[in-house]
Amino acid sequence: MTAKPMLVLIAGPYRSGTDGDPRAMAANLARLEAAAWPVFAAGHVPVIAEWIALPVLRSAGAGLTDPLADQVLYPTAERLLTHCDAVLRLPGDSAGADQDVAIARRRGLPVYHHVDEIPHRAPQEAA
Repeated sequence: MTAKPMLVLIAGPYRSGTDGDPRAMAANLARLEAAAWPVFAAGHVPVIAEWIALPVLRSAGAGLTDPLADQVLYPTAERLLTHCDAVLRLPGDSAGADQDVAIARRRGLPVYHHVDEIPHRAPQEAA
């Protein structure tokens, strides 16, 4: 158990293997988001880089097929990781998620591969 809530980056495939298909990317985002509740229920704060990067792209007048996307998506995750306490790496091929894991490991952050591995907050601290 841990006393302090962690900010946990949920990393996994988003654009990988989609060939730019918006429905496939939406399905990937839904898989990432499905992990948000278990992280929250364990007493922590889940975050997905796309929750931040996609509005940034839209505000720049760009979309996922725009060359600007690579200049926003990966850097957003990297910047976000300076604030995170851990990474939850979900299954699936993803260069971006692999990069997130590498950055986390360089920074000495724990990397979990299943939500059950994430320590729960002490019950008196979770309320």
